[in-house]
Amino acid sequence: MSALFGSCIIGQSGGPSAVINASVYGSIKAALDSGCITKVYGAANGIRGVLEERLYILDEENAAELELLKYTPSSALGSCRYKIAPPEIDDTDYKRILEIFKKYDVRYFFYNGGNDSMDTCSKISKYMAESGYECRVMGIPKTIDNDLVETDHCPGFASAAKYIATSFMEVYLDAHVYDVGMVTIIECMGRHAGWLTAASSLASEMGQGPDLIYLAERVFDMDKFLADVGRIYRDKGKCLIAVSEGIQYADGTFVSMAESSVTDGFGHAQLGGLAAILAAIVKEKTGAKVRSVEFSLLQRCAAHVASLIDIEESFLAGKTAVIAAVNGKTDMMVGFDCDRTNGYSCATKLIKLSDVANCEKKVPDEWINADGNGILRPYIDYALPLIQGETKLSKENGLPRFARLKKIQAK
Repeated sequence: MSALFGSCIIGQSGGPSAVINASVYGSIKAALDSGCITKVYGAANGIRGVLEERLYILDEENAAELELLKYTPSSALGSCRYKIAPPEIDDTDYKRILEIFKKYDVRYFFYNGGNDSMDTCSKISKYMAESGYECRVMGIPKTIDNDLVETDHCPGFASAAKYIATSFMEVYLDAHVYDVGMVTIIECMGRHAGWLTAASSLASEMGQGPDLIYLAERVFDMDKFLADVGRIYRDKGKCLIAVSEGIQYADGTFVSMAESSVTDGFGHAQLGGLAAILAAIVKEKTGAKVRSVEFSLLQRCAAHVASLIDIEESFLAGKTAVIAAVNGKTDMMVGFDCDRTNGYSCATKLIKLSDVANCEKKVPDEWINADGNGILRPYIDYALPLIQGETKLSKENGLPRFARLKKIQAK
């Protein structure tokens, strides 16, 4: 299939990461080099930027600033959590998107995000096809939660995992300074999937990891948790614990009291505060000194400790999406196929958006110990190769030099 001539829009959606901009830079660079993409636009705040006609002219940005995107955290174009309705229920948004696409001669649309974002991408792709408007739509994966299906792993996960493992090692050393007993509970992101919390086990490879790890994949039992903590505390005089923010009781309710009527744009409960809740309970039951730590946003924006593997693979994902679209592919997401047999290697592949949208990959049950409070070797072998290599982040006055885009708006 021949290349289409016309402009492209690149958008970012959902929670940011330390490397999501590396994917955007990969797609921008490939678009500029394509020979058939005539203009490169960035959607301000994801699909909202398209709907509200807020587009940045990315081909007018300074080339050196664009290159710095590889090492700049968060979403440089701005993100959103906006759920578009199925077109058969309400096609208002789709008509507006088509109107904008026609106005700016958009023949390529690249959307960078997680499973909800892939759902948005899939809906837009199908609507354009049904409307008879030729536009190639590609999903670029991103999620620190690592829960996209059909791909070995997701861009953003490795850097967040590296931050978590590093931070656990640092907290471990801090928590073992004093000659008095202490329990430390650290909360990691992960509503339904515990990939990030499990990354705390990588610190154990260095002898400075948690004593107990609780993932969202296993039902949480408060009595068993208190028994586990009490046993470790009695034996060691210290206890370091990793917990997923989304751990649930057997009836499906979140342990976190932060769950309320407050939800994000996709209807997901906003969680947080779990470590503090558990700390108060442990203190009451044991009388021990207890500290709670919530990594919160730090685990997804820690560019200073990003994995070089993650940066390069994220760049590759963005680049691959553009090249595939120019070569005629559409309605697909870029994924990874990896081999860990003799070292580590990674190749890209294309996955149907409909196979990814609204699906969720969890940590395999066989990678969690029988007691549900620890991680087994297969996870270590899976995750350890992904966190290798150091970022080439530039510094200025001793601080990181992140990209500074002009963000010239199209008119």
